[in-house]
Amino acid sequence: MKKEEPKKDEQFYTEIRQIIETARTNAIRSVDFSRVQMYWLLGKRIFEQEQQGKDRADYGAYLIRNLAEELTPLYGSGFSVRQLEQSRRFYRMYPIANALRSQLNWTQYRLLIQIEDPSKREYYELESVNNAWTARETERQINAMLYERLLLSNDKESVLAVARKERIPESPTEIIKDPMVLEFLGLHRETSYYEKDLEGAILSHLTDFLLEMGKGFSFVARQKRLLLEDDEFFADLVLYNRLLRCFVVIELKTSALTHQDLGQLQMYVNYYDRMEKLPEENPTIGILLCSAKNNTVVKMTLPEDNQTILTSEYQLYLPTTQQLIEQVNEVKQNLLIKK
Repeated sequence: MKKEEPKKDEQFYTEIRQIIETARTNAIRSVDFSRVQMYWLLGKRIFEQEQQGKDRADYGAYLIRNLAEELTPLYGSGFSVRQLEQSRRFYRMYPIANALRSQLNWTQYRLLIQIEDPSKREYYELESVNNAWTARETERQINAMLYERLLLSNDKESVLAVARKERIPESPTEIIKDPMVLEFLGLHRETSYYEKDLEGAILSHLTDFLLEMGKGFSFVARQKRLLLEDDEFFADLVLYNRLLRCFVVIELKTSALTHQDLGQLQMYVNYYDRMEKLPEENPTIGILLCSAKNNTVVKMTLPEDNQTILTSEYQLYLPTTQQLIEQVNEVKQNLLIKK
């Protein structure tokens, strides 16, 4: 009679794998941070040596060039003139060793030291740590001008307070951005496409989309069926935000918005408030994500005290600095009109 093999303890094997994966992650992080500390120490030593020749205007460039010629044959391209200049800049911007963050690698710090504005630099530093961003995600958020887009509808102090975890976001505008940058979807603006194509692309890149949406979002449903007597309606996307403690219903439009679109979204929000929301949860938020919007139509369609229906344009490409400046000026002008 064949002896039965003992059943595998799946929980045991899962725990063992977690131990190994955690150890590997910690080892990689330790190596990455050792590299950060190395460049900081190099920058410190270069700066100190440079000060000894401060009576010579070109001494710093001379020192780094000769040092690179000495180190590169021995240790490779990681000690080129550019890298050594960056290490000196790194030390100048982060002069306190204990303030260095072990969660960030050298690639992320290289991105941060290119940012001249201290508040902006602090924001990306904090958010990279808070959200465990990879270097690629940190670069993407900087290039997508996340900080500037949040400032379109928030003041600098409140944006930094949330990043510092000094306060929890209280309103949708503190989290949700306008415009939203969806270049990761791979859709081209010159190509015609349908709303189902946009929805499909979002679901194929759901992690990236939730990151672009903002803090605290999780996926709930797509094409959520709402039955009102004998009529069926389908909400494109439903998310939940744990910070705002509410449902978020998103309608996708590949054309300019209309007042009918806003009315339909309001109906979906009402449905969730009356049929799905728990008593302890906050009112549902509706977001009309469209390719172009008419602020006057939005203003005239929605109540003056509206806090739950938002409109946001999406862009299929990274915005330029000039575009952000124009949008900032437009927002300021709208605020003056309201006053």
